[in-house]
Amino acid sequence: MTTPDDRDDRAKVMGAFGGTRGLIDSGVPSIVFLIAFNVTHNLNFSLILSLSLSAIFAVVRLVTRDTLQHAISGFIGIGICALLARHSGKAQDFYLPGLWTNFGYGIAYALLNLSGWPLLGLMLGPILGENLAWRKVPERKRAYIRAGWIWVGLFLSRLLVQYPLYKAGNLTALGTARLIMGYPLFLLAGWLTWQILKKVPSVKVEEN
Repeated sequence: MTTPDDRDDRAKVMGAFGGTRGLIDSGVPSIVFLIAFNVTHNLNFSLILSLSLSAIFAVVRLVTRDTLQHAISGFIGIGICALLARHSGKAQDFYLPGLWTNFGYGIAYALLNLSGWPLLGLMLGPILGENLAWRKVPERKRAYIRAGWIWVGLFLSRLLVQYPLYKAGNLTALGTARLIMGYPLFLLAGWLTWQILKKVPSVKVEEN
């Protein structure tokens, strides 16, 4: 049976990964770029359209006094993608930072898991009120490590599929693969993470 505390912790876990609004802010501009370029075959127009949409998301967040973290990071990310593609003149370079990001996160998750300091624990511990107390409870620590390998698998699978498409310059297939392996796999990884973590009670930090 799901308790109010469970629902609250689940919301915190999903919120840490950006939540629905964060996924929209970071993902929709990329989809717009792919559609615009396939329709117009105009790189500059597609980049401007994608960057403008990302800026609009940030402005909407500002006007509604919502958190700007994911909107700003999304805008900066789209800006970097646009600069790379504009500099090289190759539309597929719009997706190059995403490949770098998956590689970096995959390495970070794997190394920290192996070191006994799982990144999920470092990230979610403070959010769930555990801080680093989870490290003193083997079951909770193992749960964070098991969940961490799910994310390693996510990032690795993206690289294995998308990097060959990038090297081949197949923009349509690359953009489609990024879309399919973006929202669906991200939400699945978040859900599986929660399924693992909820089976082991969070560690209560004793107050002095």
